[in-house]
Amino acid sequence: MNGMRRASVTAVAVLALSAGWIPGSATATAALSIRVQGNHLVDGAGHTVRLLGVNFSGAEYACAQGYGIFDAPAGSTAIAAMKRWHINVVRVPMNEDCWLGINGVKARYSGRNYRQAIAAFVSRLHAAGLYAILDLHWNAPGTQKALGQQVMADAGHSPAFWRSVADRFKGDHAVLFGLYNEPHDIGWTCWRDGCRTGAGWRTAGMQSLVNGVRSTGATQPVLLGGLGWANHLGWWLQFRPSDPKRQLVASFHLYNFTECVTATCWRDTVGKVAGRFPVVTDELGEDDCAHGFIDRYMKWADARGISYLGWTWNVWNCRSGPALIKSTDGTPTGFGVGFRDHLRNLAP
Repeated sequence: MNGMRRASVTAVAVLALSAGWIPGSATATAALSIRVQGNHLVDGAGHTVRLLGVNFSGAEYACAQGYGIFDAPAGSTAIAAMKRWHINVVRVPMNEDCWLGINGVKARYSGRNYRQAIAAFVSRLHAAGLYAILDLHWNAPGTQKALGQQVMADAGHSPAFWRSVADRFKGDHAVLFGLYNEPHDIGWTCWRDGCRTGAGWRTAGMQSLVNGVRSTGATQPVLLGGLGWANHLGWWLQFRPSDPKRQLVASFHLYNFTECVTATCWRDTVGKVAGRFPVVTDELGEDDCAHGFIDRYMKWADARGISYLGWTWNVWNCRSGPALIKSTDGTPTGFGVGFRDHLRNLAP
């Protein structure tokens, strides 16, 4: 999300989700796992899975700003509140400096401590039957502390971040890797291959990030956000990087204040990609404390088997967040109630 405040396996039951939340035949003994098959995500039994969930913001900024790792309760009680919304996935935005323990981030909130906290949170999500998307959200080149998102991942640290994250989680087949949150103000060649920015530092292209993940032996799906703050997928198919594991997923971000907000744009860009690859709308929201806009998109996405996650499960303002909840027990905002009720209506 651009402009947020503060910048802003155990075998478990699997709910195999079709485009309409119809459960498949996965049983309580099925291992929680996910992979790309054709233009869908499937579980370990080969049943279609549509990811419907929430973002849990905090681990991208609290550590770098020096007051914690998460910005909200991240224990089993908090996860149980999320589950009551009938979700099956949580996206976890992360900070590369905090994970790598570099650039002056306080030791108590970085390096080993940060890595263990993220891993423990992911384990709790899985224990509750939830998938996790690990997302590189905040980064910075050189010796700059990562206090925001850049135009793209940086060549200096981001490939190392993904080699480390992928190595840590390569045995966990219930995670997906979001390679970079919201690329913007670059071209598609730079997006794929990297380039030198006007500020003088070099970006890491999506190809180098895919290579970093695969160099560890990790086979998990990787999410690639398009340009325009992940709102433009127009040339995603033509410029997608090569993945020897064939586990590419398109990441799409949509708010009522972004550019691609009409059904025509969704059909001509998102729909074309979704015909060949899975599409996960891993940020979805509107800034008017209402839900008319997301209602339209969710109905459109439901008919096409496209995944979506609401931004965000944090007690913030439903306009400036936009926040789904107004208390950690899961009480929804005027925006969040539409998202929650839609998921409830889809659930069996």
